[in-house]
Amino acid sequence: MRIDLQVHSTYSDGYLTPTQLVKFLASKKIKVASLTDHNTVAGFHEFKHACLKNNIKAVPGIELYVKLKHKKFNLLWYNFDYNHPDLHLMLRDSQKRRKCLIRKGLNALRKIGFSIDVNKTLDKYAHYTPINKVVDDFLSNPKNLARVKKELKTKLIREEDVISKYFRNPEIYSLKNSFIGFERIVKLRKKIGGQLILCHPAKHSYIDKDFLKRLKEMGLDGLEMMSPHHSLGAIMYLQALSRELDFIATGGSDFHRSEGGTYPLQKSWDYFFISNRFLRKINEIIKN
Repeated sequence: MRIDLQVHSTYSDGYLTPTQLVKFLASKKIKVASLTDHNTVAGFHEFKHACLKNNIKAVPGIELYVKLKHKKFNLLWYNFDYNHPDLHLMLRDSQKRRKCLIRKGLNALRKIGFSIDVNKTLDKYAHYTPINKVVDDFLSNPKNLARVKKELKTKLIREEDVISKYFRNPEIYSLKNSFIGFERIVKLRKKIGGQLILCHPAKHSYIDKDFLKRLKEMGLDGLEMMSPHHSLGAIMYLQALSRELDFIATGGSDFHRSEGGTYPLQKSWDYFFISNRFLRKINEIIKN
């Protein structure tokens, strides 16, 4: 059975509405899916309703930016009480901090001569403020675009290069994420339930086994094993670790949009499929 436990909508940094996203998932014959927008659950009601119409089981989900002392990582959370006021209090705090941080970055770009209506850009986002869409707005100004092409010395503008040059450059502004403490999340989980899964743990080509053991002791339930961010070797190693550490193993496409243009590969689902039969203890999440 095909499943997808990490997708994103217009409520965070995805480009499809929850309804459009479900139609896409249905076209890929997905039977269980989770909308894991960053730091918000605002799109879940629409997602769940669309899933019911398309015979897809919707699992409540979210992706969070998390820290534990000096360690920073992404965390997936499934099957929690998404209506609980303590959850929304935590998320609103994170959303406000992130918008404030991005505002500082946009103001820094204005100071060096870029044309940006900061309030107009940020007022579009009631929940999570997505840096990819802020970059889209930034580049929609022809003068900004021409200057960026000149300074990057390329006609092919990559989002990652723009973020690196203008939003994570200490000489201009170094944008930080609005992290939430892992201890706070574990404490809240005691109230609202669910499973905590380490998101794409091998994305940066290094897996810290001792750190995984520490997270396990504190309350981590599993690892996202199947991810387009992982090499085959990383997936095989995570498969072994999930057994050794008694973790749930999950999988997700991290779908945001099709890339457009004439490229033959448009999205991870063109080459990457996720089946529940490869994922250890996955029924604890999908409950089939």
